Amino acid sequence: MKAIENFLAYNLSENLGKLILRFSLGFLMLFHGYKKAVDGIEGLKALVLKSGFPEYLAYGVYLGEIVFPILIIIGLYTRISSLIYASTMAFAIYLAHSSEVFGLSETGGLIIELPLLYMLGAVALVFMGAGKYSLDRR
Repeated sequence: MKAIENFLAYNLSENLGKLILRFSLGFLMLFHGYKKAVDGIEGLKALVLKSGFPEYLAYGVYLGEIVFPILIIIGLYTRISSLIYASTMAFAIYLAHSSEVFGLSETGGLIIELPLLYMLGAVALVFMGAGKYSLDRR
């Protein structure tokens, strides 16, 4: 087991891991942003208003689910982009799942596990940075 661990440690790069994490978080979030860009955000506006926030905050979803994921993918302003991305996910959890934060799904996982994974992955990038395969390293 130790030989396998040493082999992997020698041959794999933390910078490649950061690239994979950046690409995964950004690419997967773009689907959510695309859906909102195509179908609109009327439902989200209603959630924002119902929670007592001004409606214009709903438009931030375009930044959090399209612009900042692209910046994360290319590794430009990665730490701040990841912080805003994580904040977007925290806001999404608050708006859509505040009553289910500790609820379990039918399969036993947290109901909020997907947005939580997005948020915590972005928080990890805030601490780690983009790595050498990024525009931040130029």
